[in-house]
Amino acid sequence: MKKISIFSFVLFASMLSAYAGNKDRAGQAGAYELLINPWARSSGWHGLNTSSVHGLESMNLNVAGLAFTSKTEALFSHSIYLNGTGININAFGFSQALGKSGGVLGINLMAMSFGDIMVTTVNLPEGGLGNFNPQFLNLGIAYAKSFSNSIYGGIVVRAITESVADAKAAGLSFDAGIQYKTGDKKYDDRVKFGISLRNIGTPIKFQGDALSYKGNAAEGDYQLTVSQRSQQFELPSLLNIGASYDLHFGKQNGENKTTHRVTIAANFTSHSFQRDNVGAGMEYSLKDEFMVRVGYNYEAGLLEEAARTNAYTGLAGGFTYELPMKKNGATVALDYSYRASNPWGGTHTLGARINL
Repeated sequence: MKKISIFSFVLFASMLSAYAGNKDRAGQAGAYELLINPWARSSGWHGLNTSSVHGLESMNLNVAGLAFTSKTEALFSHSIYLNGTGININAFGFSQALGKSGGVLGINLMAMSFGDIMVTTVNLPEGGLGNFNPQFLNLGIAYAKSFSNSIYGGIVVRAITESVADAKAAGLSFDAGIQYKTGDKKYDDRVKFGISLRNIGTPIKFQGDALSYKGNAAEGDYQLTVSQRSQQFELPSLLNIGASYDLHFGKQNGENKTTHRVTIAANFTSHSFQRDNVGAGMEYSLKDEFMVRVGYNYEAGLLEEAARTNAYTGLAGGFTYELPMKKNGATVALDYSYRASNPWGGTHTLGARINL
């Protein structure tokens, strides 16, 4: 309990910084790729399952869920981000349980590519100088642990890089999260609560030859290479608070498992640099082999096209087919999600995972 108290205090102290933001700071952060969920299962209800997310996907939502990894998990996903923009996202993750009471160690990599973008200048606005390829990479390392049968917690350290051929920005961010589950005598994990603080880190700024140019010396008839200063930017920190409730139906076929399960979830996200979100979602599971989910994430002005500041229109859906390789053993799963947007044709995400 002492460890839990210390962890909770650190998380609460960090939460205070998340509320430092206000409407006047909207749009002033950078590294907004940290807000993108690259995984298919949790994005199927717009990441509203802060309280119930388990496994590797929790590293981008609430890292406490990583503690539920029983042995080994490997996960890959590919996203067509805002179909029509030419942006693609690939993500890979791997986690390993470190013994009965040693916790779980996880690692994930997210790469965002924008395709070929034409080089333009003031003198050549129509291009003709070739193309360039921006690259966004995020590498996260996480550790999560169960502190009791009801309380789980974890932390993530994430390296962030954004680069073009001759300019680069790099920094670190930190996430922390807690999950709590309870219920009744028959199903001891029926009720779940979760809280996570994400993207707390150092300011970042771009550096490189792209910020240099040839200029005349203040004194003398010669030229110098002059370096321009780059304005640093903050990370898009946020706080997630969520709850969920499981409804069980049908014949009980194992510990806390029935033929049918319906999970109802709600979530609130407080952003430091944009509008807050509130949403709800639902997932139906048949024997934990086939799952379908839907979610709606709302923010102020979302229903008015002139006032909307988000490409997503709030609705998301997806499904999972998880095939057991043997009874109570390894599984192979296929996940898919779709997040509606306007403009563009929404975001499609396809994922594959192996649980050993």
